[in-house]
Amino acid sequence: MREGGPERCTALVIFNEGNYMRKLTAVALAAVFALGSLAAARAATPILETGSSLLYPLMNIWVASYQAKNHGVQITTQSTGSGTGISQAIAGVAQIGASDAYMGDPQMRGHRMLNIPLAISAQQINYNIPGLNNVHLNFSGPVLAGIYSGKIRYWNDAAIKAMNRNVAGKLPHQPIVPIHRTDGSGDTFIFSQYLSKSTPSWANGPGFGTTISWPGVSNAVGANGNPGMVQTCKHTRYSIAYIGVSFLNETNKAGLGYAALKNRDGHYVLPTAANIHAAAASMVGHTPKDERISLVFAPGANSYPIINYEYAIVNPKQGNATVANSLKAFLNWAISANGGQQAHFLDAVHFLPLPGPVIAKSKAPLRSAAGRLCSCRDLCEPRRASGGAADSDPL
Repeated sequence: MREGGPERCTALVIFNEGNYMRKLTAVALAAVFALGSLAAARAATPILETGSSLLYPLMNIWVASYQAKNHGVQITTQSTGSGTGISQAIAGVAQIGASDAYMGDPQMRGHRMLNIPLAISAQQINYNIPGLNNVHLNFSGPVLAGIYSGKIRYWNDAAIKAMNRNVAGKLPHQPIVPIHRTDGSGDTFIFSQYLSKSTPSWANGPGFGTTISWPGVSNAVGANGNPGMVQTCKHTRYSIAYIGVSFLNETNKAGLGYAALKNRDGHYVLPTAANIHAAAASMVGHTPKDERISLVFAPGANSYPIINYEYAIVNPKQGNATVANSLKAFLNWAISANGGQQAHFLDAVHFLPLPGPVIAKSKAPLRSAAGRLCSCRDLCEPRRASGGAADSDPL
């Protein structure tokens, strides 16, 4: 009995030491993996995208998919408005300034930036008229300009009734509440371009831009971002608003109506995929090498009049080669047919893909040496952008 005791005791000690060593090894391995993960996280290249609230839903979908397979980059997205996106890209705060608007010549003179189309988008005109939100009212640029300038004040104004004869008797004698963006907005840019291109008095007055001096309308309401426009329109009876098509699901959920707009050929058309495509097809062939162009008020019987390129505003000179290469890789993926241009991404936000020739133009500045996105001076030189209010219309 005594002789077996020490042996059992020794065996027990050895067994316990084995447990201890296994536990120690497990702890050490866990620490190594933790340190490795921490190192990987620290090694991930940070990229900041900020700007357009219209592009923001798509950016979030893109980034989630891209980062699931590309762990060496950490992309942060922010919805701050196109104006902020442009200014922060210029200042070097953000690597991608998301914008519904291209940069104008005054900005380009001081800052050589790339304007890279990412997708084709559009804008709705929404309204909240109790009893009529299930009807697609007709509007023209001059009538919308009249509403936003305060010259057309009531929903049963003769000008509105004349283009909506089927519901003229149902239009209420209620004040129209025009809602506009308070932040620097690409949606304001393309909406005010539609008014400028269709209404000379607006072109010679407020004009167009990411921010404009809105006419003094006593009951006008301001809202921040597309989410703010949706909520303000939803909670404000007899209001009207311009809202990016990527928020179509939200405007439908809010029960808002959306309009058919009078196009350049004089037809009232809805923002359907077919009508947006018709407008794009008539304009993309005119896209210049630097890709700064207005697609608003395109010719064609079926062309929806408020469409645009969604832009990445990018500095061709990045702080270091690692950031430049990571940025190029993401943007190349975003505009590739087997990457971000796939239907399941774009359909989710009601966007259309870039045509092949535009993809080729967008990829051109991304083929360059490490540390630079563009070595082509003519892509970043100031030039009067196609389709601006001061331009003669090429068509």
